[in-house]
Amino acid sequence: METTAKLDRRILRTKEAINKAFLTLFSEKELEQITINDIADLANVNRGTIYLHYTDKYDLLDKCIEAHIHQLIAFCGEHESSSQLTSMVSDLKPVFDYFEGNALFFTAIFSNQRASLFRERLLQFVAVNIKEKLDKQNSQPEIDNELNAQFMASAFTGILEWWIRNKMPHSPEYMANQVRKLYEKNEVFPFPRIT
Repeated sequence: METTAKLDRRILRTKEAINKAFLTLFSEKELEQITINDIADLANVNRGTIYLHYTDKYDLLDKCIEAHIHQLIAFCGEHESSSQLTSMVSDLKPVFDYFEGNALFFTAIFSNQRASLFRERLLQFVAVNIKEKLDKQNSQPEIDNELNAQFMASAFTGILEWWIRNKMPHSPEYMANQVRKLYEKNEVFPFPRIT
């Protein structure tokens, strides 16, 4: 049992080294310019070790994106509050805190040509959750719930991308407050309350 735990920790450390090396390279150059050898050299592992965990650099990018989306979902769930719209600032602040705490990844992803992969997943994540909220709120909406959800998700993703690309010029609390004000009219929370 102890050997398995040691092995698991070693695997986790190896994957962390690979991910960190990849992220460092990804923040410096386009994905097409990164080679498996570059990643292996920076992570201090051999090429075969990378291929044990990832099919190729595209799979590595995909797994990084998936991990951050899942972490974001979990993060939102951890910071869920019980009250409604009045607590939106405190509900949104942890979201901006999460992005600020993972600035290296998000700065790299939004400055790289392949940012569309992450943007698309984030947009889908936000839109689906907004639509669920809209569907629960209003059975006869004036604006189609799908269109409304896509509009609000696009707005949120655009604001988030602007904030990250501009080196986060405002605090997470300020951003949460501003986004809350933008969403107040719609009376919907842009991120899910995980149940």
